[in-house]
Amino acid sequence: MPGYHPQDIEKKWQAHWKEHNTFMADNASEKPKYYVLDMFPYPSGAGLHVGHPLGYIASDIVTRYKRLQGFNVLHPMGFDSFGLPAEQYAIQTGQHPEKTTRENIARYIEQLSSLGFSYDWSREVRTSDPSYYKWTQWIFLKLFNSWYNLDTDRAEPLKTLLDKFAENGSQGVRAAGDEEERHDFTAGQWQMMSEKQRLQAVHPYRLAYQSDTYVNWCAGLGTVLSNDEVKDGLSERGGFPVERRLMPQWNLRITAYADRLLQGLDTIDWPEAVKEMQRNWIGKSIGAEVTFSVQGHESAQIKVYTTRVDTIYGATFLVLAPEHELVAELTTPEQKEAIQEYIDATKRRSERDRMADTKTVSGAFTGSYGINPFSGEPIQIWIADYVLAGYGTGAVMAVPSGDQRDYVFAKHFNLPIVQVVDQQQIEEQADPTKEGIYLHGLIEGMGYKEATQTLIQQLEERGIGKGKTNFRIRDAIFGRQRYWGEPIPIYYKDGVAYGVAEADLPLVLPEIDEYKPTETGEPPLGRAKDWKYKGQYDYELSTMPGWAGSSWYYLRYMDPQNNERFVGQDAEQYWQNVDLYLGGAEHATGHLLYSRFWHLFLKDLGLATANEPFQKLINQGMILGRSNFVYRINGTNTFVTAGKKDQHETTALHADVNIVENDVLDVEAFKNWREEYANAEFILEDNGTYVCGVEVEKMSKSKYNVVNPDTLIEKFGADALRLYEMFLGPLEQFKPWNTNGMSGVAGFLKKLWRLYHPQDGDFAVTDEAGKPAELKALHKAIRKVEEDIEKFSFNTTVSALMITVNELTALNTHNRAILEPLVVLVSPYAPHLAEELWQKLGHEAGSISSAGYPEFKEEYLVEDTVNYPVAINGKVREQLQFPATATAAEIEAAVRATDILARFAEGKEAKKIIVVPGRMVNVVV
Repeated sequence: MPGYHPQDIEKKWQAHWKEHNTFMADNASEKPKYYVLDMFPYPSGAGLHVGHPLGYIASDIVTRYKRLQGFNVLHPMGFDSFGLPAEQYAIQTGQHPEKTTRENIARYIEQLSSLGFSYDWSREVRTSDPSYYKWTQWIFLKLFNSWYNLDTDRAEPLKTLLDKFAENGSQGVRAAGDEEERHDFTAGQWQMMSEKQRLQAVHPYRLAYQSDTYVNWCAGLGTVLSNDEVKDGLSERGGFPVERRLMPQWNLRITAYADRLLQGLDTIDWPEAVKEMQRNWIGKSIGAEVTFSVQGHESAQIKVYTTRVDTIYGATFLVLAPEHELVAELTTPEQKEAIQEYIDATKRRSERDRMADTKTVSGAFTGSYGINPFSGEPIQIWIADYVLAGYGTGAVMAVPSGDQRDYVFAKHFNLPIVQVVDQQQIEEQADPTKEGIYLHGLIEGMGYKEATQTLIQQLEERGIGKGKTNFRIRDAIFGRQRYWGEPIPIYYKDGVAYGVAEADLPLVLPEIDEYKPTETGEPPLGRAKDWKYKGQYDYELSTMPGWAGSSWYYLRYMDPQNNERFVGQDAEQYWQNVDLYLGGAEHATGHLLYSRFWHLFLKDLGLATANEPFQKLINQGMILGRSNFVYRINGTNTFVTAGKKDQHETTALHADVNIVENDVLDVEAFKNWREEYANAEFILEDNGTYVCGVEVEKMSKSKYNVVNPDTLIEKFGADALRLYEMFLGPLEQFKPWNTNGMSGVAGFLKKLWRLYHPQDGDFAVTDEAGKPAELKALHKAIRKVEEDIEKFSFNTTVSALMITVNELTALNTHNRAILEPLVVLVSPYAPHLAEELWQKLGHEAGSISSAGYPEFKEEYLVEDTVNYPVAINGKVREQLQFPATATAAEIEAAVRATDILARFAEGKEAKKIIVVPGRMVNVVV
């Protein structure tokens, strides 16, 4: 049957690309490189809905365009295949997570392939594959065996630290990390230490280290959760209670890189909002550390960090985190019950909830008093959940006159508020001004700068504090008490952690009988039988977090088959980093930050070349679902159409959008959809239809507004779906989905087909020369498509191509000179149709990727004639047409020869005629 049939064409070319490895990238090409990467997906059982491919389509368009531009393009795909969902399914069903994951990946590959993406599938990686996570474990061991030298400002192998210890002991060693966790020793003492003592002395210097850390512990899931996995005190998956608990955990010392992570943001082309999120997360501040003594507790000292030491005379109480180590010691018997109740309540709140909640005022008085180190006055010591144990020192000096949160707290609990600066206005709220003269003590009469310098000097001279630069970011908790993750390559001998030998990697996940914690509370790996290093040493039972494998996967794509190295040196130096990275902004302070950290570490060791992993980042917006609602009359099984629902008391219920077309419900399909609706009755519109209500929401299975791309591809074709998703609007914006719009894009592709197949008949492209109007339409499109793709403005490109096809259709264009370059322009967007037409034009099958982008020629846009508005004293009176080559003198003479002055200037003579070439003529009379 004649006409455009996308389903046949698309399957043909997908098979051709797969058979011929059309999109395989070369690691040693003389072409310039361009690396395009999508944030790889976690393969869920639900598969893709139409919102998922948005970024993939955009990256594929860029990929195909760059190939046309002569670049050697790397465009890989893989799967972030470790994760909690597969583990939870395993706990529920007993099915091994590997089987679930493998089946889900097969489904994803099938769907991705059906959309015609030009991935180099020979480079596919899966983070759960031992051949991949061998190298994740290898990088962890590099972190475990490295320290951060503040003198060289980079990570170094532990050997350089051990050499310093052997020569001078710990004296003079400047290393990133918590100095209080380390102890001083001489070179002689170092030589006398046993192996165990040396390892214990070195451990606090490592970039991967173990320490007691506050974590989000979920007993229901038997694991630690990240902040992203906790909402309102419950686990996002399963809704189980989560509490803050102090547990031994593996950590990565990302804090060592805080300043470099900040500086690097100025060198990359990322959305400013994402960079700002990272800046805030890292949270650099310059201030001072101050020590407060405690009445009646000679050994107790409370250290606080403040960026406003100038306000210390206004510090009228201290607030500790509920988890602070001194809380138990400082709590008086009278306050013990209230303090314990408050601590228990805090355990049920995540850190994210505690930071975000600025409205609730809560706290408990310990009964003890600190001493303001400058005023000497006693001040109450409270606990409150807005102070976090892991940020700074876990304690704050509260200055209610200058900080609004402290001000509200003081008002609520009737605590003193002391004015610090004469310019402060604190009758109704805190005033953080630095303007004016200070009112108290040593700094009375001083301004801000002098007061700050004086106080820091006094802190250091008295030995009760020092000037200090602080960061909000904390070291990354690295352990998870789960099964389905990378085993941490650590074993224990005599209670001390050792790294597994690199030659013994990968440390493969063992088989276990159940995927939940043991009866004694150990992680699931505690169930593994005879799982010991060298048959005698216990392995670490925690696994790595989900972000471990995704922190370096872009490097593995460069050389995925290399068994000797995590990435070959030549391949890494050729590709260096990702030129264009597409993914969601929700990863700003997770994956994107951790990847930058790992990359900087690998660069320090000489294993990575570029300064940053991802040079340009684009965050695609979300495609929102278009939900449909039916209205059930309360207390009945009768549904009333939207136009008559106000006549009844109803409840709105989601209906499956796949049984709704143009907001009209297929009533019989609805009755067959769910058993409870089998006997439903309907009050219809007067025309006999049931019209649904409409609302734009997030696409979700629970809202029944998920649209499966498979259905649309079967009906309209993959090329139509690709074009439509781009046509919906700017890539970065949120956009509502409406399946009804697919038919318009499908119609455009049929119109394009007919330029090559008049009246949907046989292929009939002529060899006659292009006419001026055709050439003009073509070259406008060549320029527009190039400009828009370079700006990542894909929706405007689709519009431009539609306009071009309409113009050529009106011109009855069927000639090769126009249609051959046109199909190249279309190919990044509709690759299947383009390949088909390219072959019909006489080219080698599957070769359009290397066709070369058409050359734009300005000459075809030059007009033969130009319309000139003619104004008299600034008011346009006439339009005259002149040859494009006419000079100003020729135009002036022609205007004088007309009757324009006679008609519009009452016969007055022109004082001056001003000609703006190509624009207009202004006559002054």
